[in-house]
This record gives sequence, C-alpha cells and structure tokens, in this order.
Amino acid sequence: MSILYLLISRVFSVFLVCSVFLSCFPGLVLPAIVTLESLEIYNTHQWLPNTKPVVYFQCKGENKTVLPDVKEDHVFYNFKGEESWQPLTELPSKRCKRCGFYEENSFVSDDVYEEWEFCHSDFTEPDGKYIRFKEKEFNATFLCSKCVPSANESLVYIRLGLFIRAEFFVRVYNPEEPLWMQWPGIVRFPSTLMSRTD
Repeated sequence: MSILYLLISRVFSVFLVCSVFLSCFPGLVLPAIVTLESLEIYNTHQWLPNTKPVVYFQCKGENKTVLPDVKEDHVFYNFKGEESWQPLTELPSKRCKRCGFYEENSFVSDDVYEEWEFCHSDFTEPDGKYIRFKEKEFNATFLCSKCVPSANESLVYIRLGLFIRAEFFVRVYNPEEPLWMQWPGIVRFPSTLMSRTD
C-alpha cells in the first residue's frame, strides 16, 4: 500500500466519523440567526379609532418580539438588524418553527396576520433574504446570512468530490501500466512528449 492511499483513507475515516457525530448531535451545530429587514402592514385590526396597533413576531414556545416602530399601516419600515429587539429568532438547520406576525388585542385574543412554518430552507436567495407576503395583511423581508451556503462551503463540497475521486483513483491505479493508458481522458500529455522517440 502506498503512503498516499493510507493518508487518503485516514482523512476519509476522520471525515466519516465527524459526519456521523454531527448528524447524531445536531444541537452542537449553531443555529442561524434571523433578523427582520423590512415590514409593511396593510391592515390594522383595531376596533377603536385613533389607537396605535402593537405588532409583534413570535415563534411557538418562544417569547414574543414586539416591533415598537411599527405603528401605522401602509408605511414601509426598514430595519438595520441592530435594533434592541433584534434578532427575531434562531433557526436550526433541520427543523422548522411555527411562527407568525400578530397584533395585540385588549378585549379578545390577539389578531393573527399570518402563521406559517418558518424553515431554514426558505432562504433561497444568494444574499440570504426571504420575502413573506400575505395579501391585504403584510409584506416582510427576513435576513439570514447563515441560512444559505457561502462560497467557502461550496468549495468544501467540491473538494470532497475531488477527494472521493482521488481515493478511487489510488485504488484502481496499476503501477505496471503507464498512467495515460489507464486514464486517457484525465491525464493529457503535451503532443511534443507523445511524439518523441528516444
């Protein structure tokens, strides 16, 4: 066995053990932080005239996050992500949360703008944004930069693919035959070397 084969086998074993460990203990992976970038409400559910709504965001089993700046309908509110009430929530990579926008009500139960399953996979835009819209209720933009794979993470997957091909290559390589005869599509020699006769 070659040293290269032993090295590749050892690296692959470590990678496999780490993958199994992280899949068995998903809580060890840090959840992704979600902030609210913008919000516009189209309707308030207030019964009394001249009263300001108290709008909040909440995920099931978590504290509610009151949005103190949101007081008027048909006003576009833009946030920096640095407000005292940010972040809104944290999303684990494998599970969704039941979340929604609500409006406090003094007399009966709170009014619901919308509830939905808020998932890590909702963030499909390259910049980590997710837009949630409900007709006649609200339009919200969330930001989660850790929810989309970065360029570095993509490189890791590409390198993993090359690593697996390299391991396969070491296993099938036969030192008795020249490399270019076994893998003519991968290894290309300059035409000057191929035509030389000594």
